[in-house]
Amino acid sequence: MTEHYAVRMRKAVHVFCAGHFITLTDTLCEPVHGHNWTAAAEVEGEPDAHGMVIDFILLRDQLAAITTRLDHRMLLPTQNRFLDVTTAEVAPGRGEVTVRFGDRRWVFPADECLLLPVANTTAEWIARWIGCELLQAMATRGQPIRGTLRIEVDECLGQSAVWERRVTSL
Repeated sequence: MTEHYAVRMRKAVHVFCAGHFITLTDTLCEPVHGHNWTAAAEVEGEPDAHGMVIDFILLRDQLAAITTRLDHRMLLPTQNRFLDVTTAEVAPGRGEVTVRFGDRRWVFPADECLLLPVANTTAEWIARWIGCELLQAMATRGQPIRGTLRIEVDECLGQSAVWERRVTSL
């Protein structure tokens, strides 16, 4: 007989509203648009001496801190080979981010953007980024995730992507 334990977290506090666009092909880039995204986390593992796979409160709070950083931002990828993303200070304390794709150009206020070290701002890559940030945040707070971490990111109801990492050692 095998037993399995997991903690799932999907709360309203993990909803964030953010804009993005993705390169669909080498020559096609979709228009700027936004979603009310929802992030969810699942941690699988063995319960500790107190019967917990992970501290629910700490998991909730760390995931909320991460999604808060994404909220009301334009999410821009910095590792997309088809996009040229540059930042410039246009006045003291005021910056701009310029993005170019072929002959298209967008300019955003820098303080309204979040530059993500991803190849594209797809739900898949955003889920991975959230997961990596969560792994680091939990470890920093003395509660490293052991076992499997699964992050699901919904762009809209019924349309989501999942990233999973099995943590074998730290």
